[in-house]
Amino acid sequence: MSQRIRNKKARRARGVTYLWILVLAVSTFLLIYFEQTSLLYILATLGVTILLVVVALADLGRSELSPDTAPMSSAPAPGAKSRS
Repeated sequence: MSQRIRNKKARRARGVTYLWILVLAVSTFLLIYFEQTSLLYILATLGVTILLVVVALADLGRSELSPDTAPMSSAPAPGAKSRS
């Protein structure tokens, strides 16, 4: 894939993200303005629940197997006291 196509896809994805942010901000403002706090509370609860499910189902261990990461060295961390 060429660099130009990658940049186009990244720009399009960024635009979609900004659109989502704008839509959610306007809808939140409108719900507060029209005093629909009960609906806002339900939507916020559902949003947090969905976020927790996504995090719980994420395969976080796979990122450790990525070839991009450098192997950990056996050197002690900076500032760590040695046991001698």
